[in-house]
Amino acid sequence: MAGASFPAFLAAFVAAAAAACLSPAAAGEPLPRTPPGTPLSFREGYTQLFGDSNVALHGDGTRVHITLDQRTGAGFASQGAYLHGLFSARIKLPADHTAGVVVAFYMSNGDVYERTHDELDFEFLGNVRGREWRVQTNVYGNGSTAAGREERYGLWFDPTEDFHRYGILWTRDRIVFYVDETPIREVVRTESMGAQFPSKPMSLYATIWDGSSWATSGGRYKVDYKYAPYVAEFADLALHGCAAGRRACDEEPVAAAMPPAQRSAMEAFRARYMTYGYCYDRLRYPAPLPECTVGPEAAAFLPSGDARAAAAASHRRGRRHRTRGGADSAV
Repeated sequence: MAGASFPAFLAAFVAAAAAACLSPAAAGEPLPRTPPGTPLSFREGYTQLFGDSNVALHGDGTRVHITLDQRTGAGFASQGAYLHGLFSARIKLPADHTAGVVVAFYMSNGDVYERTHDELDFEFLGNVRGREWRVQTNVYGNGSTAAGREERYGLWFDPTEDFHRYGILWTRDRIVFYVDETPIREVVRTESMGAQFPSKPMSLYATIWDGSSWATSGGRYKVDYKYAPYVAEFADLALHGCAAGRRACDEEPVAAAMPPAQRSAMEAFRARYMTYGYCYDRLRYPAPLPECTVGPEAAAFLPSGDARAAAAASHRRGRRHRTRGGADSAV
């Protein structure tokens, strides 16, 4: 299935935002001054970070291509910072051999709070030819990178064939990651998390870069620049948040719970497509982090936090490639 149309996805997101009391009346006039969730052109809402000519605008600035080649990667960021909101983009990833390539779509305030930064990430991790991209989500609060809250997943579609929408809903008491209209992860603020729940204004970023040291099989497969340039395409970049510094941002009511139908969709996705969960990683965390609720589903994961089914499939692929003498091993 191709990426969800913007109106359908927007309807789901605006409903979630309304439930979270992020409407203009509740959260202050959203900036920039556009209807909630309306896509902005690059010049209206964003600024280039790095990559000189590797950031290219198309369609009057409504679409952005960022490129990784042997010279450099590329990136851009929102012009303003936001305290809570709804942030999304339609993204199409590079095809073919993309081992070592990382495309990131994320919120961060690391430029302001170097040692106590907050961060909410979608990281797309490239792979060897014939193997699918992986998606990783990260949640860091108050510089808590040592206690990483990472999860990884497969997808039910090929993200290189068409655009798909990826979104982050961030309120004062919960965070939800979306792929198209499906919520794939929810983080609910608990008292035990304290400052490790992101709570300071953040900007929106998009980057592409060389992650050869870790992104594919722990760094076993590097970026091969004979396949460059690697181009990630962004469209319909949507900002719907409370601009940092507005008093109304501090008066945001507690968000409503996720509707049952969305929760069922999220649980089905996680049961089928999650390949790593930090709550199940007993090697890294002998005692689960305090917000983790671990039930019978833990039996589906190895002590490393990797899903047993994904690990078994990777092992079978690796054995098959070794038998054939191929270069692409388990990934």
